[in-house]
Amino acid sequence: MNKLSLAEISVITNAQTNSTADIFFEHVTTDSRKISSGALFIALKGENFNGENFAEESLSKGAAAVVVSRSFDKDLDGIIIKVDDTLEAYQKIAGAWRNRFDIPVIAVTGSNGKTTTKDLTAAALNSFGHVHKTSGNFNNEVGVPMTLLDMNDKTTAAVIEIGMRGLGQIESLAKVVRPTIGIITNVSEAHIELLDSIENIAKAKSELVKAIPSGGTIILNADNKYTAAMTKLVRKGVNVITYGLENQAELMATYILIGSVATEFTLTYRGEDFDFEIPMLGRHNVSNALGAIAVGLTLGLSIEEIQRGISSLTTTKMRFEVIRRDGLTIVNDAYNASPASMRVAIKTTSEVYDGRLIAVLGDMLELGEIAEQVHREIGAELVENKFDTLITLGELGKFIAAGAREAGLKNVYTFDTHEAAAKKILELVRAGDTILFKASHVMHMEKIIELI
Repeated sequence: MNKLSLAEISVITNAQTNSTADIFFEHVTTDSRKISSGALFIALKGENFNGENFAEESLSKGAAAVVVSRSFDKDLDGIIIKVDDTLEAYQKIAGAWRNRFDIPVIAVTGSNGKTTTKDLTAAALNSFGHVHKTSGNFNNEVGVPMTLLDMNDKTTAAVIEIGMRGLGQIESLAKVVRPTIGIITNVSEAHIELLDSIENIAKAKSELVKAIPSGGTIILNADNKYTAAMTKLVRKGVNVITYGLENQAELMATYILIGSVATEFTLTYRGEDFDFEIPMLGRHNVSNALGAIAVGLTLGLSIEEIQRGISSLTTTKMRFEVIRRDGLTIVNDAYNASPASMRVAIKTTSEVYDGRLIAVLGDMLELGEIAEQVHREIGAELVENKFDTLITLGELGKFIAAGAREAGLKNVYTFDTHEAAAKKILELVRAGDTILFKASHVMHMEKIIELI
């Protein structure tokens, strides 16, 4: 497959350049630490950084050219490509690269479960060939182009996670990704501070529905009223597949059995039943698996191929990751948190594990005016699910503690540092305990796990 050329990039980005050399770029990067010979370095700018400060260094490391803003006035020894907006240029370059691939491209979004669904989908397509997927949750305006630019001539399908921090963002990124299949997992209170209402969150997520072209497929969770309602937004010629555990759908899961290391369920599809096992815990992950299975079926894989693929799943770290050590069961679900995912983690831990349950919980962010209320509600959820002890970290975590105390939980401790929380855990725990860790990613709850 031909690499991107200087001439092509100049046209795509409407750039000014000081060269008309007939050169092709080995790879594209925004990280000056990853420069190698023949690279194209794109100098992104943000509130706290300016990639243009590394343009000269990148050329000295062997970059074939650098992309900077039109206001850049430093005289450098190398090929300079000047554009109106370097982030916009980065996305246009990634879109041009994506357009060279006539392959299934699956976009995944939703308030909760999108990273897990992305991982499950890539696993389900294991027999489809070389399936490229978003690394971690690099799902924003920088991570999505980076993922697309990592595709190569061996790629037979791509699974791209798309995040959302405002209206129009999914629409904008979908123009770059050009998905042929879309999955929307659900809509919940996550990011309500940014969008003011759950209705606006649903509107933002629905931008993926509108992005699927005629001949494509949109896959929707029938158990979530907001995603279920999106069927009316589907454009003519787009296939719709629904899935669910409770409401009637084309793919349904029943007889769910949650073990200590895996979850079994029965898939009902077109009047037939099929047994599945996923190396993950919880009903919510069965729902995520149904979305992934729907993709496999859309692409013509057999049930047996999908079963084998999903059973080989390698999950993203800190997504209900179970660690057993010194008689303890540690459930590390600290990758991120919203009220919905927090409730699911608490309920799943209670359903799966015997013995004393300890929750180590921290702040959930971007909840705006409802933050105190939902944190208190989470505290009450612990009592309903038979947790014995609560340890919290952070200012909002104190509202979880307050809610737990109000609901009758006696063993409640609040801390402001990872070290203090870890010290209390070591004082309290005994063999047979299960400890759940969960909070928004910026709380870095994994540091507590490392300390204990």
